[in-house]
Amino acid sequence: MNFQRGKRHEELEMNLVPLIDVLLVIIIFLVVSATFSRTSELQINLPTAEANAPQEKPLTIEVGVDATGKYIVNGKGLANSSVEGISAALQAAVNGSKEEPTIIINADAKGAFQFVIDVMEASRTAGYTHITFATQSKAGA
Repeated sequence: MNFQRGKRHEELEMNLVPLIDVLLVIIIFLVVSATFSRTSELQINLPTAEANAPQEKPLTIEVGVDATGKYIVNGKGLANSSVEGISAALQAAVNGSKEEPTIIINADAKGAFQFVIDVMEASRTAGYTHITFATQSKAGA
């Protein structure tokens, strides 16, 4: 028996607005609570290079620095390892030449970075600005 004769039945429809709101809240929650991996370490392996051999300069001074901080200027050991002592040894190695020398720093890869900075500072105080670093080729190259 149909007691509601004149009434029409409304068609059912799905309302998508609340569904979209819920999905947006879930996406926002995931973005805020997600953890992102970060690289916190630098892995630097020095001194290796694959460059061509450097061009020969007319006047070069080779400064060697070992891992313990001992300095050698053109094959002669230094008694004074301070910046002033290195600077004096660089000026003595030039022998009064008018042209500016190129300072080649041969530093041990395991040595402290301060040793190289001391050589660079000594070169600056002596008035020499052309500085280069000696490297070795990679094994198997």
